[in-house]
Amino acid sequence: MTSLFDPDTGKRIPCTVLQLDRVEVVGVKTRPRHGYWAVQVGTGWKRPHRETRPMLGHWAAQKVSPKERVVEFRVKDGEGLPSVGMHIGPSWFKVGQFVDARSNSRGMGFAGVMKRWGFGGQPASHGVSLTHRSLGSAGGSQGSGSRVLPGKKMAGRMGNKRITVQSLKVLRTDEEAGLVIVNGCLAGPKGCYVKIQDAVKKPWPDVAPVPYVEPPIKEPTDATADSTV
Repeated sequence: MTSLFDPDTGKRIPCTVLQLDRVEVVGVKTRPRHGYWAVQVGTGWKRPHRETRPMLGHWAAQKVSPKERVVEFRVKDGEGLPSVGMHIGPSWFKVGQFVDARSNSRGMGFAGVMKRWGFGGQPASHGVSLTHRSLGSAGGSQGSGSRVLPGKKMAGRMGNKRITVQSLKVLRTDEEAGLVIVNGCLAGPKGCYVKIQDAVKKPWPDVAPVPYVEPPIKEPTDATADSTV
């Protein structure tokens, strides 16, 4: 996180810097073939010797480099569906538009009920011995069926859950450095993966749709036909 200053009002605006690392379209899903409309986007780069041979063949068929992470975005219809191999940079987002950011929160390991759920703990006296920060009773006997009811707040792993922050305003973009600066804070530690998309509760920016080009179907040649026979 960092901050920007508004020259008009002079106010300090907290913001988060996001970097788009070699983001490319690695695949598309169409309703006639797959049953729904979607676009697969890959980011980062993976060394070929760390990838499996089937995946290397998949990347070679798509004519893109091996990606570190691949995510899928659902789209409404085929209008504006980008083509495979298209590069998505910061210019894809317009300054002033709103986006939704989805990421995993910072994992804090195993935590007790006081830290995880804000319990008050046990009394300091009146017979309480060495259990001042413990849970206490997990439920009644006959009234609740002599069991722990589902959803009971207990000690366990804290954090590392998917959190979506909605309606974040794009403050600035840098095409050369691949940066997108959004207003506010996001969930997760530094360097984590963040999935950003157009805000669902805000009007979409008025931009021209990108024409989708259907990939050509390769017809078998005489050499491939002889080899297959």
